[in-house]
Amino acid sequence: MKALCWHGKGDIRCDSVPDPRIEDGRDVIIKMTACAICGSDLHLMDGYIPFMEKGDILGHEFMGEVVEVGRDNKKLKVGDRVVVPFTICCGECQQCLKGNWSVCERTNRNAENATKAFGYPTAGLFGYSHLTGAYAGGQAEFVRVPYADVSPIIIPNGMSDQQALFLGDIFPTGWMAAANCEIEPTDIVAIWGCGPVGQFCIKSALMQGAARVIAIDNVPERLALAQQAGAEIINFDDEDATILDRLKEMTGGHGADKCIDAVGAESHATASFDAIIDKVKAATLLGTDRPHALRAAIMACRPGGIVSVPGVYGGFLDKIPFGAAMNKGLTIRTGQTHVNRYSQELLRRIEEGQIDPSFIITHRAKLEDGPELYETFRDKKDNCIKVVLTA
Repeated sequence: MKALCWHGKGDIRCDSVPDPRIEDGRDVIIKMTACAICGSDLHLMDGYIPFMEKGDILGHEFMGEVVEVGRDNKKLKVGDRVVVPFTICCGECQQCLKGNWSVCERTNRNAENATKAFGYPTAGLFGYSHLTGAYAGGQAEFVRVPYADVSPIIIPNGMSDQQALFLGDIFPTGWMAAANCEIEPTDIVAIWGCGPVGQFCIKSALMQGAARVIAIDNVPERLALAQQAGAEIINFDDEDATILDRLKEMTGGHGADKCIDAVGAESHATASFDAIIDKVKAATLLGTDRPHALRAAIMACRPGGIVSVPGVYGGFLDKIPFGAAMNKGLTIRTGQTHVNRYSQELLRRIEEGQIDPSFIITHRAKLEDGPELYETFRDKKDNCIKVVLTA
């Protein structure tokens, strides 16, 4: 079969690889009908996530049709259309029983790597390195889905792949980021990053009742989409003042009650001194992540507020203004998304027409076009916001 594989930093190829097979009675095999390139995949492409090996199959946003079912799987049958959450969950451990799906205690087959990095293992993830279990990803013609009697979301007839696909990651990620803010009707929510996750953060914050949402980025087409969704916008390339001062100006001195960092490890701020230092450190292997957006969110958040971090970080962060967080009494909430905590509610919202997640898609192509589109997405060329691939 064809699959998109990692061959080193910046080197993504469409390879011919062996078809997957059933390995456990709870498994299913799906024929991929749609998959997407996620911003988190760019962290792999750019070398920010460790424990990648040549030939690893990428992709954690995917869906398809069940074509083979393990003998012990009573949930699914051949012919079912399913979206597969990016987190692999056993459904039986203490964390799964609490609904903390992204920190399942059993599914990371390389638990020792995660323990070295994080102190404890986290859940296995599709297509996301040997840090999270070395599971083959979904940017492939066929995918083995382990523990498939737990997480896959059965999609009803009449809902298109493009409407359903993002239930596996970025829609619930944006929703959880907003939910972590405990939004109140008077809240002003500031969101750093208007990429795909940021767009769903905007939609989710407004759906959850925020009074105002202010979105911060420097990519014109992303800011335009944010504005269409109902957000006020700040293009940080056009600002002489700091984002903190601009937020105060826009809100009559009130500022942001809740702040969301939807950027993560690869902040592309250009003019600030801290961002320049981050970039130099990363290039010379003296640092891992570039947390300019997180620093800005902590500084901009009002006392007593919440900073929510759906943006992915992989290592150690430098010069975080923790004194500001502590002295302002901020709450910081983060984590990989507990997809199944939200999936049924969000599926219902799509069915009822409250949101059509396909609004985010700008590029549609075949799997073999994936390597070129990885570069297009990373470099923000051709007004690219979200890529969806089919076999």
